[in-house]
Amino acid sequence: MTGPVHAPTTPGRPLRVAIIGGGPGGLYAAALLKRLDPNREITLWERNAPDVTFGFGVVLSDETLGGIEHADPVVHEALRQDFVRWDDIDIVHRGVRHRSGGHGFAALGRHRLLEILHARCRSLGVELRFSTEAPHIDRLAREYDLVVAADGVHSTTRESLAHVFRPHVATHHCRYIWLAADFAFDAFRFEIAETEHGVMQLHGYPFAGDASTVIIEMHEEVWRAAGYDELSPQESMERCAKVFAEALRGRPLRSNSSAWTTFRTVVNDRWSHGNVVLLGDAAHTAHFSIGSGTKLAVEDALALAACLTEQPDVPRALAAYEEERRPVVASTQRAARASLEWFENLRLYLRQPPRQFAFNLLTRSRRVTHDNLRLRDARFTESVEREFGCPPGTPPMFTPFRLRGLTLRNRVVVSPMDMYSATDGVPGDFHLVHLGARALGGAGLVMTEMVCVSPEGRITPGCVGLYSGRQAEAWRRVTDFVHRQAPGTAIGVQLGHSGRKGSTKLMWEGMDEPLPTGNWPLVAASPLPYKPGGQTPRELSRAQLTDLREQFAAAAWRAARAGFDLLELHCAHGYLLSGFLSPLTNRRTDAYGGSLDRRLRFPLEVFDAVRAVWPAERPMTVRISATDWAEGGTTAEDAVAIARAFAAHGADAIDVSTGQVVAEERPEFGRSYQTPFADRIRHEVRIPVIAVGAISSWDDVNSLILAGRADLCALARPHLYDPHWTLHAAAEQGYEGPGAVWPAPYRAGSRRPRTGRTDAPRPRLSLSG
Repeated sequence: MTGPVHAPTTPGRPLRVAIIGGGPGGLYAAALLKRLDPNREITLWERNAPDVTFGFGVVLSDETLGGIEHADPVVHEALRQDFVRWDDIDIVHRGVRHRSGGHGFAALGRHRLLEILHARCRSLGVELRFSTEAPHIDRLAREYDLVVAADGVHSTTRESLAHVFRPHVATHHCRYIWLAADFAFDAFRFEIAETEHGVMQLHGYPFAGDASTVIIEMHEEVWRAAGYDELSPQESMERCAKVFAEALRGRPLRSNSSAWTTFRTVVNDRWSHGNVVLLGDAAHTAHFSIGSGTKLAVEDALALAACLTEQPDVPRALAAYEEERRPVVASTQRAARASLEWFENLRLYLRQPPRQFAFNLLTRSRRVTHDNLRLRDARFTESVEREFGCPPGTPPMFTPFRLRGLTLRNRVVVSPMDMYSATDGVPGDFHLVHLGARALGGAGLVMTEMVCVSPEGRITPGCVGLYSGRQAEAWRRVTDFVHRQAPGTAIGVQLGHSGRKGSTKLMWEGMDEPLPTGNWPLVAASPLPYKPGGQTPRELSRAQLTDLREQFAAAAWRAARAGFDLLELHCAHGYLLSGFLSPLTNRRTDAYGGSLDRRLRFPLEVFDAVRAVWPAERPMTVRISATDWAEGGTTAEDAVAIARAFAAHGADAIDVSTGQVVAEERPEFGRSYQTPFADRIRHEVRIPVIAVGAISSWDDVNSLILAGRADLCALARPHLYDPHWTLHAAAEQGYEGPGAVWPAPYRAGSRRPRTGRTDAPRPRLSLSG
């Protein structure tokens, strides 16, 4: 099939639909499409017999069930009669069980679900062809108006049209096996076993009054060390039952053609081609630890049926279906990826206090948050807060934090943001108002933008510096204002050099575009332009490296005299020092290039030179790019090694950002998408970390701090939108305490103003017919 193919249609003729795959998604799509138009001719092919299924229980959310109820009350009623419901989650770690309630789950056996859908399809007149391979996709596309490929994670349809759908399949680092036990857990149970071979985990939940799904998972290295790669399926089950004997109440496990496997994340660039559309696992997968692939498949079927009803023809319906579902699925996959990686890195969290460990597990995907969990189970959340050290009525973000001789009154940082508003590197009234307003806004620490150590180290002509006494005096005006008018707020300076990313236009005139006139020469680790057509920097000589080191030290000395409380060395985002760290930008063959140890050499020399002149009682942090988001660049493992090296040299915290090192990067954007890198560094290096990147709500900050994934949270755009973001966060949480002190002139505005009433939107899907 090389191009879009459509079966010839006759106006007014009922749609002819072919469905490949008899799993829940394919069956439910068939039932919906037939119910909405009984004249449609719908044929479904399933290679297995009707009583063959894999796995055991299926979990569906209340949201999904609501959609089913609107679309097909008959199916909903049949499901309702068989569902097992429960509210609690148990986390068992080191012999201690913590229970959190209010979560609301519903599950039933996969075999029973298929029986219900088989019966519904037959009653509606869908033709079900079991034990039959579907005809080739080319033939189906010619003979039918619509072909729904619901043929699973190993979809032959997707592979046949791989050049069109462009699938990306990632295999992960844990092995798991899907089993069952002949009794019902009374909660969703996570149990951690620390064995001589490494950590193993059990995921268990009931799906009938006398049966539970049991998934055993462990890292590939642990799986091999424990010898599971050499055991038969029966021996594996027996071994797993012994490891988790207490959770299983001494009972055996049973299999359903179960085998150890690794999870595969499937993403497709496109979901449809001509009249062929992917549905469920054929289009996308999400790790079992955040729910059910069946849930996504059923929701796909609901959306596809709705779009075929609403749109005038198949092409527009398929486009609308993908437009509607893709962002929802992408969000789910981001959450699933976070959850999957949390379990892959489970060993990092074993030393956490028991309640914090439980909270960390519950909030791992970032879908359950501190505020959300408080609504579900206030008692549990308050117990975690007490163990963490929150005074009564104090949200985690408003607890103090100490770095060397500096105590921050809360965990909020105004992230460095380039303003491009200086003249000759001198901060002016704009900077006084910009930084002063955010200091008055309640953050524990306000950071300057990157302050350049030389004229040639500026990014643009509008960048600030600390390479002259006049600049230092102007900065003293800013720090004096902060210390006088916002007592308790610290102000930090970020020192850096643009490297190969300098001599460019102001951001709003053309970001990273070279100046049309007035360029200055660039220097970098290696003579590589940042973008094609950009200026090529000169490779720094040994003598120039010495000069640069002295420029950083001189700027740090001026920063100390200017009254800054904290200094951050900018080793991220492709600027000069970052350019030494990344293998994509450092091609040197001397002692400053090659292995990571050698690439670290110059940034560490600069750090040491700065630390030597920076007052001993004042903290120093380092911002790094923990990944380049590009093949062959800095990896998460490299980031841990980089952080460990700076920690060994005396860094007090690592500010963990990512990317902006090479123009061809492909970041995986999403809410708080950079925090997993900070989390890993915090636990592997055991150094405080500042998390940054799409952290936009106080709920996110509370969640990250209480879970132990970060010590401080830096926010940029929220502080552009609202300079008083921190004080408003306190007001919205009803907090009045030392972690968020309103300036006396502003106290009259410390209560959130009342707003008018707004009505919630109606549900998206409400089908009838």
